[in-house]
Amino acid sequence: MKEKVISAENLSVGYGKKIIVGNIDFHVHHGEILTLIGANGSGKSTILKSILLQLESVDGVIFIKGKNIRKMSGNEIARSMSAVMTERIDPELMTCGDVIESGRYPYTSRLGILSADDKEKVSEAMKLVGVESLKYTDFSCISDGQRQRVMLARAICQDPEILVLDEPTSFLDIHHKLEILNILKKLVKEKNLAVIMSLHELDLAQKVSDRIMCINNGKAERIGTPDEIFSCDYISSLYNMDNRSFNHYYCSAELERPQGNPQIFVISGGGDGISVYRRLQRMGIPFSAGVVHENDIEYPALISLAVETVTEKAFEPVSDLSVNKALTIMKNCFAVINTCKKWGSMNSGNLILLETAEKSGLLIQPDELS
Repeated sequence: MKEKVISAENLSVGYGKKIIVGNIDFHVHHGEILTLIGANGSGKSTILKSILLQLESVDGVIFIKGKNIRKMSGNEIARSMSAVMTERIDPELMTCGDVIESGRYPYTSRLGILSADDKEKVSEAMKLVGVESLKYTDFSCISDGQRQRVMLARAICQDPEILVLDEPTSFLDIHHKLEILNILKKLVKEKNLAVIMSLHELDLAQKVSDRIMCINNGKAERIGTPDEIFSCDYISSLYNMDNRSFNHYYCSAELERPQGNPQIFVISGGGDGISVYRRLQRMGIPFSAGVVHENDIEYPALISLAVETVTEKAFEPVSDLSVNKALTIMKNCFAVINTCKKWGSMNSGNLILLETAEKSGLLIQPDELS
């Protein structure tokens, strides 16, 4: 059985005696990432600050390798756990190398003089996150993405077993978000770290996490694997969204669908309808679409954006029942757009829709939308 590197029992966190999140129980093993998700203000940062002892917990116990963290010295904790938090630091007259080297202070004398071993740890950390070229650059003159990597290098060279990160991808573009998380996964694997972090990007949380803790209504409402957390309508309730607005297949959210009776019918399938769905949504035009198989790549977008849908079971030919349902809806629309480019035995029923639209003069091209 794997050893629990960090764990909490009956932990309640907050400010003073006011509990923000209560009755928290969790554990993290070596080589594992636990990610906290939840709405703004739910208490994710409060939990992380309490783990780091930046806030006094209201109740409960935190253990590092079975030892009560309250019975550990500050230096002992610093050698076990490091952090990258959201607060921006602005050290004056410090290079990036100086900032990273400060991660070795728990191991130095009071004078803070680095040994040859300390310098080797700093060099290794800089290489791991790819900031060697920034060593002599003023910390105040680098980008947000570079700052995150420098702060991560600082935390790494502290040589911890536990790494705590509060929204490490905040303020970063998608390239740098992926870069930071790829570095993190590499570190977890190579250094066998135990990681606790918070993320707002649910799609990234699904991809990078081993387990996820959901914070809601003042408690750790659920803890489970990404498959367990994202496999149902739970995320919609966690963030108080319409359950059709969140696509749990891809962990992405859709904007609100246009309301009203469908004005346009989209004959679709195979993925080519998605761009038309989104265009109609942007234009505020309520639409219907079909016949789309339930295993089609565009099915998740369809059920999120269309006001009325006609679907078929996976791996089944489009049935007469589905065709007739689609024809009924289509005849009440002002126009029809066809996005299907290929026809086979499974979707041949949609050809009837196309032929009917052509004969009735309803068929238009997507670029005719205005």
